[in-house]
Amino acid sequence: MRRRRRQARQVDILSQSVKLKAGETVVFSYVVYKSRKDRDRIIAKVMQDSRLAKMMKSMPFDGKRMFWGGFRPIVSL
Repeated sequence: MRRRRRQARQVDILSQSVKLKAGETVVFSYVVYKSRKDRDRIIAKVMQDSRLAKMMKSMPFDGKRMFWGGFRPIVSL
């Protein structure tokens, strides 16, 4: 029972953090890069892509409600 309440609370925290409105859906995604060097190289190429600049003018979501972070592995198998 405790676990269910905790899971429900975690989902609720995500909904609250993006100020979820009725009829909206939260999308979660992540990218894993081979290394930090590869990540930096890839992001630089993406930011230089003219197609991205065009898309930025009419984003299908509210970028002010988006958040992201960086993570460091604490366990490697």
